[in-house]
Amino acid sequence: MTETGRVDADELVYLSRDPLNAETPLERQIGVITPASRHYVRDHFARPRAPERLVIDGAVRTPLQLDLDDLRSLPRRSLVVTLECAGNGRAFLDPPAAGEQWRTGAVSTAEWTGASLRAVLEMAGPLPSAVEVVCVGADAGTSADAGARVAYERSLPIKDAMREDVLVAYAMNGDDLPREHGAPLRLLVPGWYGMASVKWLARLRLVERRFEGFFQVKRYVVGERPLREIAPRAVIAWPRDDERLPGRPFVVRGYAWSGHGDLARVAVSADGGRSWRDATLDDALSRYAWRQWHAGVAPTASGQLVLMARAVTTGGDAQPLDEVRTELGYANNAVRPVRLEIA
Repeated sequence: MTETGRVDADELVYLSRDPLNAETPLERQIGVITPASRHYVRDHFARPRAPERLVIDGAVRTPLQLDLDDLRSLPRRSLVVTLECAGNGRAFLDPPAAGEQWRTGAVSTAEWTGASLRAVLEMAGPLPSAVEVVCVGADAGTSADAGARVAYERSLPIKDAMREDVLVAYAMNGDDLPREHGAPLRLLVPGWYGMASVKWLARLRLVERRFEGFFQVKRYVVGERPLREIAPRAVIAWPRDDERLPGRPFVVRGYAWSGHGDLARVAVSADGGRSWRDATLDDALSRYAWRQWHAGVAPTASGQLVLMARAVTTGGDAQPLDEVRTELGYANNAVRPVRLEIA
């Protein structure tokens, strides 16, 4: 990235430019941390003017307006967190589902720094009657489905909002938060799909009944349940689909993550799922960060070779082999085969 707010053309795989939606090229990912210039971007509307203050109001004792310096004066907390778009993997659904056609690159990992949301809310003093915190972004636009102009806003149950690891972030990978990632402030909800981590955070409104905004009940839901924790997934970063490799041993590498529980292992198949063996899974840098894994493969013949990787949690939650079908293609964490040609 040459300057804050600019994404270099060769750093991301673009799905759309306005609004900006772009994937991380996983084959170029090295290590755990994704550079800001390669971190996936999900926008719903045009990038807004940066809010000057964060408003905290609603069911609170003391409504507040805080600027960036106020947030920086609170205890500082840094977390390495993997964010994944709820639509990651949608492009592989057959028949197609509506929405941005993400493949497997709508996921990235960064070190985020900020104040805990709990500390911010406690400054305003939530009333006992408060049940949710509505997190309002400065971005807004007209949606045909909504029938009106709507802001991007999502709510958190008060008990989740008060978790110590939920942040109001102002820095990314040790630098000021870039504009495309929500500067000056964004929410960060570790372990949940990225739609909860509201960018360009402008307002925290505490409410006394369940919030029913457009992006809470019409989008990012499965049935009538708002999406929350990230389903387990392992992806192959290298080699990529349709690569041609010589007929000698090679190492397949990838990443695995879950918001539904800790990872126990990653199983790898080199014969299209007929047999599996465990990959070497690196230690976790953070409970919320993806983990690198690798496995050796020794081709026995020329022709097509089908690689697969499958994440399994300590609770026994295994990544499905078949596509996960929901109305809008959310949480499709099915195993994705990589087909190679062995010379």
